[in-house]
Amino acid sequence: MTAQGASDYARVARAIAYLEAHWRKQPALAEVARHVGLSESHFQRLFTRWAGISPKRFLQQATAEFARSLLREHRAALSTTFDAGLSNPSRLHDLIVHAEAMTPGQVRRGGEGVEIAWGFHESPLGTALVAVTPLGICSLQFADSAGEGRAAVARLRDEWPAATLVESATRTRTSARQALGTLGAPSGPLAVHVRGTNFQLKVWAALLHIAPGAVSTYEDVAGAIGRPRAMRAVGSAVGRNPVSLLIPCHRVIRKSGGLGGYAWGLARKEIILRAESAVG
Repeated sequence: MTAQGASDYARVARAIAYLEAHWRKQPALAEVARHVGLSESHFQRLFTRWAGISPKRFLQQATAEFARSLLREHRAALSTTFDAGLSNPSRLHDLIVHAEAMTPGQVRRGGEGVEIAWGFHESPLGTALVAVTPLGICSLQFADSAGEGRAAVARLRDEWPAATLVESATRTRTSARQALGTLGAPSGPLAVHVRGTNFQLKVWAALLHIAPGAVSTYEDVAGAIGRPRAMRAVGSAVGRNPVSLLIPCHRVIRKSGGLGGYAWGLARKEIILRAESAVG
């Protein structure tokens, strides 16, 4: 990962936090640029490149109102689409999901006999660790610092404790480019290899029915899988999604319209949702 990429993302995240805290005052571009230590022109270019929209456009709508508008206008009706197939079959560009419901024995074996290549790659959303098995991408995690990078590798080892891990950005470059080339939309056919409990797999399958530009709530997802009272368990499964962005856990928000949590930072979640909403 590069120090510049991490620094740029940190500045954009700080700018988003500042805009959200002061949106009622409608701060001028120069004020926000000063806050993050950049010239107006540099900040304008940087913010637009990372967030997908200009600072002025971002400011026109507060975060909470943005999320509520997505619920009002684009809420995915999972209860009616879950059994009918993907709501937009082409949106993931022929994404093939290899899913394994793990038995206790498989959990103990932990990927024995599987070789996993992994590497760090720069993207419009910052530095990401991408790991692949022969069946597809098994891990996509964002890492904004060296420490977060080490933690990402540690999580990969925890998820596949008996697998052979090989650091090779060369072997993962094509998959990373396809998965991260554009915000929220793989740029070509790719495969994903995920392992989880039956419950987790049901939740992840439900997330794949939420189209770009749409959002659902934890209650929606729980209802879609036939477990309407399992909102807490659904939240846990959403948080355990091993391939961020590809299985779109970022499209699940709170019933109130709040963005809720996101393992990779709320600024990144908002950037993705706004970019998807602009083209969805």
